[in-house]
Amino acid sequence: MSKFEKKFGKYAISNLSLILILCYAVGYLIDLVNGSFLSWLSLDPYAILHGQVWRLFTWIIIPPSSLDPFTIIMLLFYYNIGTSLERTWGVYRYNVYLLSGMLFTIIGSFVWMGSQYFFGGSIISLADHSQLASLYFSTYYVNMSIFLAFAATFPNVQVLLMFIIPIKVKWLGFLYGLLLAYDFLAAKDIVFGAGIVIQTAVLIRIAIASSLLNFLIFFVTSRSRIHMTPRQMKRRMEFKQDVRRNSRVTRHKCAVCGQTEDDNPDLEFRFCSKCKGNYEYCQHHLFTHTHVQ
Repeated sequence: MSKFEKKFGKYAISNLSLILILCYAVGYLIDLVNGSFLSWLSLDPYAILHGQVWRLFTWIIIPPSSLDPFTIIMLLFYYNIGTSLERTWGVYRYNVYLLSGMLFTIIGSFVWMGSQYFFGGSIISLADHSQLASLYFSTYYVNMSIFLAFAATFPNVQVLLMFIIPIKVKWLGFLYGLLLAYDFLAAKDIVFGAGIVIQTAVLIRIAIASSLLNFLIFFVTSRSRIHMTPRQMKRRMEFKQDVRRNSRVTRHKCAVCGQTEDDNPDLEFRFCSKCKGNYEYCQHHLFTHTHVQ
């Protein structure tokens, strides 16, 4: 990660959570003006392969739920926890986490379409299946991955459940994890009266797995660091910077006067061949010292 961060860290986007909230605001505005237009912006892999490449980006602005006071509160909550993660991990790492969740979601949608192409029937029905998939491949599970990361990073932070019950966020994280596991295992196909079967079980499982893959990777690779507070992370970064700044290695040191090239860059140093051992002397003591036997 450090090599990539040194090379690409300057391109990291600050306040990424705020940008995501603003995208939702645009989506809500479009929904108020012409809600049917959002169907042209969803993550539809079949339509993308048929030229509608803008869907690779515009699906992000589709809100995860309808606009109401509870949704506004939840969006503010996600903004706060996302900002906390960005301050703790750093802008670059938070960018990698959130954007990789979106990338895995896109990949998952194409995996779903591929499974339908090879195992789900004709290419004609594939378009309808792909439109159905766009309902599940959204930012809903991406947002959930942000919450799970926050619960793993700050397990003892206390929140008010239903604005009344104080509870540590780690228990909410466990609850969300159990609900996701239930949704994953209990997913079922939709069967219509005419005998038409839509493989929504596979669809839901791929959507959950792909959208939360970034959290699984994060948890496995960062278990030793995820509980650090922002202050601890800052002290750690400052310590590493100080070490790099003061880590000049002394290569030469006179065995008589103790001077080094840091004390006087013009000094020349030589090893004495008559001394028993590796003894190095500056130019002033090379021929005047007492040989070590």
